[in-house]
Amino acid sequence: MSPKQKKVLRIGGVVAFFAIAWLTARHFGLVEHFSADGIRGLVASAGAFGILVYIGAFSLGSLMQIPGAAFLVAARVAFGPVIGVAVAYVGALAAISIGFVTFRGLGGKSLADVRWGKLGAQLDDRPVRTMVLLRTFMMISPPLTAALAMSKLRFRDHLVGSAIGLVLPVTLWVLASGPVLECLGWS
Repeated sequence: MSPKQKKVLRIGGVVAFFAIAWLTARHFGLVEHFSADGIRGLVASAGAFGILVYIGAFSLGSLMQIPGAAFLVAARVAFGPVIGVAVAYVGALAAISIGFVTFRGLGGKSLADVRWGKLGAQLDDRPVRTMVLLRTFMMISPPLTAALAMSKLRFRDHLVGSAIGLVLPVTLWVLASGPVLECLGWS
């Protein structure tokens, strides 16, 4: 098998993973359980292990293409505003880190040779700064995580940039969800 065929196969594996994870979540009705209320119930039933269950559900949900916003709101519902921000932040960082490792394992660095234009140049020259900006504005996007994992970006740069870039959007999402939840009678 030629290197080009291996690269196409690896990229196909990541695409197949996304499709299978999404179809599985839909088929078994998992999407309905990943609502803010469903996650709150799951965390409450876990008792002392609620935070670990939340982080695990966030990571699994991210791999299955469940919008990260559901988990951010669920953190507010399950843990309150202050602890909710901390738990949501750790959960988001765990979810994208597990996603990065998963997609790197499946896809390797099969997109390393792709010409990304200005973004690629910034990712090569200033990887942490670029990650801060990407995570600030695109947050927990699994397709972004997959593309970054298959680039030549190092995990360390991904982690550090993501850790910095997620602080503001995660905090804002969790705190801003409070008034919305009050209107819905969920607070």
